Parts: sequence; C-alpha cells; structure tokens
Amino acid sequence: MKLLDIAINLYNHYESLTEVKNYYGQLAIYGLCRTAEVLGDAYLLERCRRILRPFLRGEVAQSINFQLYRIGGVPSAYMLMRGHLPEAREAVVYEVEKLIHEAPRAGNGIFCHPRYPGEERIWIDVCLAVTPFLLFAGLAEKRDDYIDEAVAQTVKMYDLLLDRECGLLHQCYNFAGPGLLSEDHWGRGNGWGLLGLTELVQYLPPDSPHRAGVEKRFAALVAALLRHQSPSGMWCQEVPDPTSYEESSATGLIAYGLGVGLRLGVLPAMVRQNFRRAMRGLAGCIGEDGSIQKVCIGCLYPGDLAAYKAREKRTDDPHGFGPAMLALTEAVRQGWYETADILEEGP
Repeated sequence: MKLLDIAINLYNHYESLTEVKNYYGQLAIYGLCRTAEVLGDAYLLERCRRILRPFLRGEVAQSINFQLYRIGGVPSAYMLMRGHLPEAREAVVYEVEKLIHEAPRAGNGIFCHPRYPGEERIWIDVCLAVTPFLLFAGLAEKRDDYIDEAVAQTVKMYDLLLDRECGLLHQCYNFAGPGLLSEDHWGRGNGWGLLGLTELVQYLPPDSPHRAGVEKRFAALVAALLRHQSPSGMWCQEVPDPTSYEESSATGLIAYGLGVGLRLGVLPAMVRQNFRRAMRGLAGCIGEDGSIQKVCIGCLYPGDLAAYKAREKRTDDPHGFGPAMLALTEAVRQGWYETADILEEGP
C-alpha cells in the first residue's frame, strides 16, 4: 500500500471516531497538511483549509491550555507560512501576541501550566504547542522576535529537563514537588522535545544565530534515543526500560525527527537504517482500516516511574494518529513510497 494513502487512512479513521480538534487532533491536521504537500494534491490541500476554517471562525469548542488551540494552532500557522491559508494571518498574529505577552511563565521564561497559578509547573508537551506555532508565525510575518521566542522555549525546556547521565528528557518540573523533576524518561515526552527541535532544525534560516545550538541539541537527543531503539524498531513507554511496552506515538515522533534530520544532512547517513527500522515497527501498529495500536493515553505526570510504566496503552487513542502521519510523510521523502519499500533490507 502507498505510504501516503496510509497517512490519509489514519486521518479518515480518526475523523470517523470523534471530532478532530484538541492539540493531538491539530497535530493530525498538521500531518494531513504535510501529506497534501508531499502528494502535490490540490484537493487534499483544500480539504485541509476546510478543516481549519471553522477554527478560525471560532466554531470549534474545546478544552484548552493555550488559547492558540482555538484557532487551529500549529496547522493554521503552518498553512499561513506556506501561503495556503492567508486568511489565518490576523488570528495567528493575535494569538502570538497574546501568548507572548499574557501566557503565564516561570521565572526562567518558560511558559508554564495555566491551571496551577504560582506553581511554575513546566512540561515538555509545550514543545508541541508553542515552538512550531511561534516559528511558523515568525517566518510568515518576518518577525525575528517570534522566532527567538520559539527557540527559547524549546532550548530552555531541553536544558532544564535533560538527564545529563543518559541524554534523555524528563517530562516535567515542579509537578512532583517544588524544584523536582519527574522520574521518567517517557517515550512521547521525549518525542515532544524532539519535535520542537526538529521543526527548528527544519525551518530556522541557515544563517540563524540559533542554528548551531539547536542542531547540537537535536543531534544529542537523537543519539541518546538511538541507544534505546528496540529490535522491532520502536521505542518503549519508558525509553531506557525494555520491560516497558513499545509505544507507537513516541516511535512516530522520533521517526519523524530522524527523517527530517537525514533529509537535511544534519544526521549521518547510517541513521537511515534506524529510520527504516522505526518505520517497520510503526507500520506494524497501523491497521488496514487506519487504526493505530500501542498508544499511551494522556499522561500528564501520573506519578512515580512505576506510574508512567503502568500508564494504559490503547488502540486508537487520539495521541497516536498525528505522529504516525508525520513519520509517513518523511519516509516518502526518503524515496520509500510503498509499504514494501520499508520492509526491504538495505540503506
């Protein structure tokens, strides 16, 4: 089967189950936008516009931590940057300004959880929500201050949440108690951190003063993650613990980063084998009907390490669709068009 048909099937299946709207839904919409671009499919691109316009009109009700979700968040900013959704400009700029000037921050400048005022709770998931949105808006509007903020959020979170012994990321800070990091090296959490770095590596201008620092962190996190890739090609719920279950959303996010890094020459060519193995493992989690297996449910600091490992995995949890779709678009950009291509042996 064609890999981009699988990506579309994933979105269609998700849409058949529930309304696609929350942050994980917007990641799937972003995946659909990228699928349309790789295909060069004008009809699919128009479908993406039709999906996003109700957000821009304020017609999609949802529970949100950041106001930018209400206008479609990352995919709206991406489509604006790419010139596919110019009507998003006013809403995107408004939400950027509101985010920068009004969203709660910790003392180090990182956006923190709005539901815990005064506690400065920081969580890596913000790399998904904030970094690409600010980056795409900054590129669309030629605003260096937006781009600088995008970089600062991910770099500061990476530096704060980094376990310097193993090179992996903890999910959060100040959730376990004042001044404490969570015990985990959660799979999807590391995927969120890598996603923020991946988009910076992919879209920062070549002469950006931030590029060297971003690429260094990106390569270091990839290296740390590759040490724990399982024989199946996947990554585990608790990344360094092979007794925890293999998890598909983490694998999709990490695979997407590998594909982008290879395509841009930021990662060495030998990583292509790791990417192929990751795609094989991920493909084994995707049903012919577009279902996605082995997905950790929502996981905002469940407790100690045992709680992370015990967190339930489900088929068709909505966190799983977007990561798989993004990974599939990068596989095609490596020249793997069919499922058979990723099952082949070779570079």
